[in-house]
Amino acid sequence: MVDIGAAAESVFRKESGRILASLIRMSGSFDRAEEALQESFTSALAAWPVRGIPENPGAWIMTTAHRKLIDALRKERLRRDKQDSLKHETETVTVPVEPEFDVSTLDISDDRLRLIFTCCHPAINTEAQVALTLHALGGLSTAEIAKAFLLSEATLAQRLVRTKRKIQEARIPYEVPSPDRLPERLAAVQAVVYLIFNEGYTATSGTELVRGNLCSEAIRLGRVLGELLPQEAENLGLLALMLLQDSRREARVRGGELVTLEDQDRSLWDRRAISEGVMLVEKALRMGPAGPYQLQAAIAALHAEAPTSADTDWPQIAKLYERLWMLNPSPVIALNLGVAVAMSGKLEEGLKRIDGLGRSGELGGYYLLHAARADLLRRLGRHAEAAAAYENALRLASNRVEQHFLERRQKEMQDQAGT
Repeated sequence: MVDIGAAAESVFRKESGRILASLIRMSGSFDRAEEALQESFTSALAAWPVRGIPENPGAWIMTTAHRKLIDALRKERLRRDKQDSLKHETETVTVPVEPEFDVSTLDISDDRLRLIFTCCHPAINTEAQVALTLHALGGLSTAEIAKAFLLSEATLAQRLVRTKRKIQEARIPYEVPSPDRLPERLAAVQAVVYLIFNEGYTATSGTELVRGNLCSEAIRLGRVLGELLPQEAENLGLLALMLLQDSRREARVRGGELVTLEDQDRSLWDRRAISEGVMLVEKALRMGPAGPYQLQAAIAALHAEAPTSADTDWPQIAKLYERLWMLNPSPVIALNLGVAVAMSGKLEEGLKRIDGLGRSGELGGYYLLHAARADLLRRLGRHAEAAAAYENALRLASNRVEQHFLERRQKEMQDQAGT
């Protein structure tokens, strides 16, 4: 028997970003669009058990949401007294807002891309840009985004409300900006696209490690960015990075359990995605000084091209992380550098670097620091310490698949230590 609730949730995850973007274009309002979308899913939960799941659930949701949107605006018009307000609302429903220039000259006619650039307007701060885009386009709940940002759900909800209000009050246009204004928003757009990909690549929470629809959506948007600004090497680097990481999707989980990069069946890797990713990163690196996405893509390419785990060029990866850290000296990059140094054959030095990050407190609540430390302790044969580190990582992890992996490793270390 088909689980209608699960089917509706699946459609929501896959289609909500596309549908919401179109509804915002039609209505000019985040709130109206979200309300119409939610009502359409409520209708689906009532209608589908009786009529069955439609052949094209996404189209059903879109059509229903569109009708809900028009009905809501008609009711609102009835409460208004002034004829000019009535006229304004009618035009809002039936005529999309025209941009200041003809976006067709750039071959861009995608509601989702317009929505990303709207969310990433310079008048909106970075945290709000990311949160709103993940909510509107990524289909993430307020709770999921709050967990990713290490914020309370109430704080994140207030941030989303303030941001949507600012877009409305400041009359921020729903458009892809003209070519001369693209660079000022490109870095924020790139960051948002990559964050959507990361949420798909390793879900913040839930029972699945990978949310493939988010990975595919981010890659699709990355391709559009590359077509929009092909002269920007970082666009190519970002797309290459996502393709190379996503190429391992089928090998990352086996029987519902996480499989580390070292233990993955490389015959399952998508060689077509790897070839395209390697080609793109090589092209990007030839275009000029390497940026952060290009360097990360180069690291991913070294992993992808290694026939076996033992053949991985860890010394070169460590050098690339050093260059990346010079561009962006963040504690997460420092952590990755420490792992690369360790895997280059310098386990003690790598562990020392990671321990230093732990003592600084910058990554105390970051479960991957504790997981990386546990893995190095495991390799060094310090099993009791490794078990304790895995316990710390397990306490902080929120994805069920990752939790199972950490539990398994912790038990192995406890058995080895005889505790």
